[in-house]
Amino acid sequence: MLKLQNNWLKYVAVAMVLMLVLGGCSIGTKEADGNATGTTTEGVGGKSSQGGELSYALATSPDTLDPHRSGLAVSVRVIRTLYDSLVVQLPDHTIGPWLATEWTVSPDAKSYTFKLRQDVKFQDGTPFNAEAVKYNFDRIINPETKAANAQALLHPYKSSEVIDEYTVKLNLETPSQAFLGNLTQALLGLVSPTAAKKDGEQFGKNPVGTGPFKFVKWDENAEIVVERNDDYKWAPAIVDNKGAAYLDKITFKIIPEEATRIGSVQSGQVHAAETVPPQNVASIKGDSNFQLLQVNTVGLPYTLFFNQRRAPWNDPKARQAVQLAVDVDSIVKTLYLGTYERAWSPLSPGILGYNESLENSIKPDVDKANQLLDELGWARGADGIREKDGKKLTIQYVDGSPNREKRNDIAAIVQQQLKPLGIDVKVEITKDVQTVVYINGDYDLYGNNQVNSDPNGLYWFYHTSAPNAAKLSISGSADPELDKLLEQGLVESDQGKRIAIYKTIQKNIIDKALILPIYVFPYTVAASNAVKDVKFDTLGYPLFNDVNLLK
Repeated sequence: MLKLQNNWLKYVAVAMVLMLVLGGCSIGTKEADGNATGTTTEGVGGKSSQGGELSYALATSPDTLDPHRSGLAVSVRVIRTLYDSLVVQLPDHTIGPWLATEWTVSPDAKSYTFKLRQDVKFQDGTPFNAEAVKYNFDRIINPETKAANAQALLHPYKSSEVIDEYTVKLNLETPSQAFLGNLTQALLGLVSPTAAKKDGEQFGKNPVGTGPFKFVKWDENAEIVVERNDDYKWAPAIVDNKGAAYLDKITFKIIPEEATRIGSVQSGQVHAAETVPPQNVASIKGDSNFQLLQVNTVGLPYTLFFNQRRAPWNDPKARQAVQLAVDVDSIVKTLYLGTYERAWSPLSPGILGYNESLENSIKPDVDKANQLLDELGWARGADGIREKDGKKLTIQYVDGSPNREKRNDIAAIVQQQLKPLGIDVKVEITKDVQTVVYINGDYDLYGNNQVNSDPNGLYWFYHTSAPNAAKLSISGSADPELDKLLEQGLVESDQGKRIAIYKTIQKNIIDKALILPIYVFPYTVAASNAVKDVKFDTLGYPLFNDVNLLK
């Protein structure tokens, strides 16, 4: 059996340096023993007070604080304060211990045996042990849970065996090179079995984990409050403070309107606000009273997916015509003013296997685009819109509301850019993306992204969906060649070969014009200079263990 333990120590120093750089706000020093309430340390520009309440504005409201049922990245900002994971991903993508101290992998790579910490309790006093781990993972695959992204992350988990009180064995249906890394993600955070059983459907409004903060209240569409867990002493290597948080409380204010959210920081109503609009980035950077914290998220960039279940977008020539006609550079520069990177691949830079050769590989070519549509028999009608067999050439472009990251504006520009090509783009903005896209499949083009730690995230977007799948895949892909590659990438244990597989997958997707990659999302936070030591994990989510406030 392959034993993985304590190798992580050599990465801790690197992790600390990188996380401080990403935080962009480490000033002064502080004790990390967890017994810091009421003490102060000298920092540049004032005294750093350990204690106090941080106010942090979110761009949208979480859907739930039950990690196993959540489908929104914004929820993770809060979820990560409440829950811990078995293991942690370090900045170099290796995996280190967290609630698990060590683990072994069976020779067939279909089972993982974890030794657990013996000093951890859930915030309601429930012991953390092997039975709790088994309960959590069995809960995720139980259909009654209605798990969201967590179920995909846990795949191909089959069952757990309690070996002794602090040893648990996780069994998989098939080997998975993504499994261990996925266990680091917040949506596989460990919930209190006692609380989850007691509250059932309402657990997401009464969350209980082992994390550095405890849930206090959730005022719908207004704010979520969490307070320090004084018993906490098991933080992972990616933060300095291994004990109780320095802050007394965090109040997450829900402020969807961009100008109001950023104005709240500038007026001092909140200490920090996420998702800084591009037009405000320069002004925040140029104001000595504030700081801009920024880190690119990792996973799948914001991408427009063709629905290959619907004609004519099941034809590669039709998709290639759109690929050649949409000027992505112009969209990204116009809307994001140089603050977002253009995406070129189904994966974002920084993830294992990213294919750099795809950068600058597609250039707008309207003449070629027109030629492809001509070859398919789409002729221009009197109104300039192409027709074939009595039908207009249309794209049903669906996007969600509110206008997150100016995505509705992308739809409007694509509509303008495709009109000269003779394509009528009908834009539908809906508040119910779940029904329109995932249940009814009533779209030709839809945009989405995903924060993910492993390139296997591509599987759920591009692999042929099972006939009984609860949700449709966004791409509607049914390509045996691509399926085979995705299946190989999941199980390949040789990292060099695995990287080569994923580079081939990315090129395959771009060559067949299955998507239009648009931008890599930078998670940006505008903060008062009073806020010190915000750090980010390897996926770009904020961590508050080390945060303190200047007086």
